[in-house]
Amino acid sequence: MKKILLVTRPIAPPWDEGSKNFAYYLAKNLVGFEINLVTKGILPNLPQNVVSNDIYTTSQVSDFNFSQKLRALFFQFKTKGQFDINHYFFTPTKLNSYLIKNFLKSKHTKTIQTIASLRDDLWSSDDIKNLMFADLIITYSDYAKNKLNSLGFQNVKRVYPGIDLEKYYFQEKNTQLLEKYGFKNSDFILNFTGEYVRLGAIDLVVDSFIEISKKIPEAKLTLAVRIKNRKDAQKKEEVVEKLKKNNLLEKVSFFDDGKYDMLEVYNLCNISIFPVQNMRGKFDIPLAVIEAMACEKPVILTNLEILKELGNNNNSVIIEKDNLKQLTDAIFDLYQNKEKRISLGKNARKFCEENFDIQKIAGIYEEIYRNL
Repeated sequence: MKKILLVTRPIAPPWDEGSKNFAYYLAKNLVGFEINLVTKGILPNLPQNVVSNDIYTTSQVSDFNFSQKLRALFFQFKTKGQFDINHYFFTPTKLNSYLIKNFLKSKHTKTIQTIASLRDDLWSSDDIKNLMFADLIITYSDYAKNKLNSLGFQNVKRVYPGIDLEKYYFQEKNTQLLEKYGFKNSDFILNFTGEYVRLGAIDLVVDSFIEISKKIPEAKLTLAVRIKNRKDAQKKEEVVEKLKKNNLLEKVSFFDDGKYDMLEVYNLCNISIFPVQNMRGKFDIPLAVIEAMACEKPVILTNLEILKELGNNNNSVIIEKDNLKQLTDAIFDLYQNKEKRISLGKNARKFCEENFDIQKIAGIYEEIYRNL
């Protein structure tokens, strides 16, 4: 059988990073190939055709430094030509693209780039051309595929990211889970899974929660937001101070220690919000939104061009970016209209089943691997 190497950041707990999460679940659902993962430690309970290659010394995002990147590069150099396909799951940079093109590629090995985001906010068209090196380029969105086609690339295929719909699904709130996180059954819980500094959403989320709390006394907020660096830590401190100033800190729960279960976080909430101003550095198709939709949560999205493939008026609520009033009104409308929440949630789940089921996505990748 063909031997495939998935080149990613460390595939290991905590499961709090989109690219490695996707690669992990993809590997577990691929059949007919030997799938090699780059990991920290040896992962348990893998299918027989999936191999852990223990090359990293940490799996924490904040600790993924130059020495860890060197480990990945050295492993690729050491195994050059040993795999039929090297499949890369990270945003390319000038350095890693140069090294792969000039030192790591082998005539015995085909290459695939799965591009989660083109980062055309950072790179010019010429930069993007130089960053592409693979025999096949896979994008997460038609937006990115069309961009690459316009730059002259014809070896591009759009494949949506997949999630495990047996892991992410609707669960009724239960007393034990509510008590675990300090909530009551009567609470109306909002969830934001995003970032502190990037995406330009956290201030809007907090400001809207301040307004909503005046209208909905039982409103609570969960922030499943990772702290990846010093700027994130500083921003969290600002958020905490603002909440304290408005006497709302006790109504907010922070999930940022890597020890929480996102299925539980999604199923604690009544609605999930993603009111981002931009998608710089984020997946074209953000898994945090798909996972919430799979759990039948009504989601509120901004009307960014890149999100139009994901949200529509049938499966979500669409608002203008950076519009505090629209966000607050949308939350209050969903609070008042339980039937609308249920309808949006069920439509969102159906949308995920049609487009993001990891088993369907794995089937697409199996065909790609066979034919490359």
